[in-house]
Amino acid sequence: MRKILMSGLLLAVAFSANPAHALDSSGTPVVVTPLASRTTTASGQPITLPQKNVQVLVSTYDIASGATLPVHRHPFPRYAYVQAGTLKVTNVETGISNTYKAGDFIIEMIGQWHQATNIGDVEVKLLVIDQVEQGAKNTELRQ
Repeated sequence: MRKILMSGLLLAVAFSANPAHALDSSGTPVVVTPLASRTTTASGQPITLPQKNVQVLVSTYDIASGATLPVHRHPFPRYAYVQAGTLKVTNVETGISNTYKAGDFIIEMIGQWHQATNIGDVEVKLLVIDQVEQGAKNTELRQ
């Protein structure tokens, strides 16, 4: 009997909870805007994660107007949110380019040589998230 009463009480509490108030006690609504939901990289590869000792690295990049990054590749997943500016990323192996602007989310290609250029007249600002094997770097420059 006690288990039934406790279960009923827990269900009543669960169904009476207001999700907005559960997240913000002042009653101010919390707005969640999905930015991306993908299973592949920018070049169509399946996203594969490091298999051991995963480390998450978070950094910001500020790329001056007109600047071009050296040809490089990433051995592990890299995600970038474009906070400002316009960035053109070219896969130098295929010649295919994608252009990203403020508000876009990039799932970078893995293990493919590419290059990025700020093609706008303002600085590109990126929030970058890497998932690497602990202690590893996620950028290799082409020699």
